[in-house]
Amino acid sequence: MTAERVIATEGLTKRFGRITAVDGVDLDVREGDVYGFLGANGSGKTTTVRMLLGLVLATSGRMEVLGRPMPSAGRQVLPEVGAMVEGPAAYPHLSGRRNLALFDAMGPGGGRRDRRRRIAEALDRVGLAAVDERPVRAYSLGMRQRLGLAGALLRRPRLLVLDEPTNGLDPQGIQEIRSLLLDLNRTGTTVFLSSHLLSEIEQLCTRVGVLDRGRLVLQAELAELRRPTGRVEVRTPDVEQVRALLDGVVEEYDATRLLVRESDPAALNERLVRAGVRVTALNSERRTLEDVVLEAAAASGDRFGVSS
Repeated sequence: MTAERVIATEGLTKRFGRITAVDGVDLDVREGDVYGFLGANGSGKTTTVRMLLGLVLATSGRMEVLGRPMPSAGRQVLPEVGAMVEGPAAYPHLSGRRNLALFDAMGPGGGRRDRRRRIAEALDRVGLAAVDERPVRAYSLGMRQRLGLAGALLRRPRLLVLDEPTNGLDPQGIQEIRSLLLDLNRTGTTVFLSSHLLSEIEQLCTRVGVLDRGRLVLQAELAELRRPTGRVEVRTPDVEQVRALLDGVVEEYDATRLLVRESDPAALNERLVRAGVRVTALNSERRTLEDVVLEAAAASGDRFGVSS
């Protein structure tokens, strides 16, 4: 059974004068996805996200969010969407709690009756439960980022749309946010994550779309993109012995490692061990996301730059 499409666009395009920022993008985000929207800074990711949320009008094309047309159905759609775009927004002279109270009151679908409880729960989920009454201007960048994420979680969204959510966080904070997003996904929230970081997408996402100069050059399941290459990586101090034993199927090697063309890693391991080879590690080689992205960019005739 095919999962429901949570975000769907056809030919989505945005021009600013002569500049085409987003060029005919067809997004396909399914219910339950952790979708990584990957692209270099300036590739059109944020403009695409802003169109999805009705913050910017498309020049042409059509889009649906949660099965309803945007931006015309914004009043019905947005209460079910949590979002943080272009960094967290806040009044710097107010505390984090007061900012969340105002955000909840002004946003679509806010409920005053249980507001205090929801704010406390959102702050707790992002690691700000002990936040005091200091104004936001005294927060670190990482604390501001957590506060923005808390705002996106206030109404237990069905869809969470995040633009560079780990910006400014230290490694521990990044790990905490990663765990939080995976936990939200396990409990039913679809996550749409825009990022220029390959490592972030590779560790979090189940499905990937790659944007290059406004064009979607790749969209697929991450597991499919990182399928085995048909080669096996063998690590051993006996490299020359393996080369002699497997003459004709060793494709690459160095002082401690070989890449062997072999479809059955278990059979290869058994053969090496029987020959007395000291095997320290043996694994099927898989393509990295970086390899996939560079191949897609080369196929499209463009240059693509992301951070690993």
